[in-house]
Amino acid sequence: IIMYTAGRIYNNFYASVTGRMQFTDPDPKSGDGSLDILNLKSTDTGTYQCKVKKAPGVQSQKIQLIVLVKPARTKCSVEGPQEIGKDVILKCTSQEGSPLLSYDWRRVSGTQNLPATSMLNRNTGELLLKNASQDYSGTYHCVASNRVGTDECSVELNVTPRKNTAGIIVGAIIGTLLGLSILAFLVFCYCKKQREKKYEKEVHHDIREDVPPPKSRSSTARSYIGSNRSSLGSMSPSNMEGYTKTPYSQVPSEDFERPPGQNPAFAPSKVAAPNLSRMGAVPVMIPAQSKDGSIV
Repeated sequence: IIMYTAGRIYNNFYASVTGRMQFTDPDPKSGDGSLDILNLKSTDTGTYQCKVKKAPGVQSQKIQLIVLVKPARTKCSVEGPQEIGKDVILKCTSQEGSPLLSYDWRRVSGTQNLPATSMLNRNTGELLLKNASQDYSGTYHCVASNRVGTDECSVELNVTPRKNTAGIIVGAIIGTLLGLSILAFLVFCYCKKQREKKYEKEVHHDIREDVPPPKSRSSTARSYIGSNRSSLGSMSPSNMEGYTKTPYSQVPSEDFERPPGQNPAFAPSKVAAPNLSRMGAVPVMIPAQSKDGSIV
């Protein structure tokens, strides 16, 4: 890291130590090769060697340097439930500091003495409070130290009565069952409403087959004639062979009977029907209409 030879000093081998390490005597040829380290850092820890060359031989000596760092950024915390009857751990940790670090706890409120059931580990900084009670509540202070310095932190401990776990569980179960019951009731009401709407809709559109429609002589005859005409119009000669053997001779009489005592104004005219059997058609008797509008 630094060298003196031929009346000249060389100290620019490493940038991290340039300007921080120098000979104690500006003229080492007098026999003093002591080294001064300025602004000491933890990274300067290590083994250093001094080597002296002088004819006819060479001698060297090694020395170990340990740079100590005082504790810094010490933090205190509580681990575990702060409830009566539980075990609580107070932790103290220093983020910086050279070994060996030592930790010490003390109480700064109340009796200022640690509880009788407490157990302190000075190397790890943990303070165990077994079977905590409300008397343990208060402010606790931790001091981290080594050979070159100390650092401190504090934490507040508040021991409270145990929570009624059984009551909480029972309450949660009852609340869940009540919520499920309400949900089931709402679903039942909704389904019932939907069934009623569906029933009303079916009743509204239901066709009663047991009630016969009203009869009308004129409408029956017209519908009968129209149906036969539509049948003739939709039939082709190829599919009417079965109908030529059974020609219709007359329109059903029950729909065209005239009430007794009613004299027609004129006799119905007979229309000679051509021989439709050869044509493959079905003969139909078309009723005539009298002057008074009745069908005969």
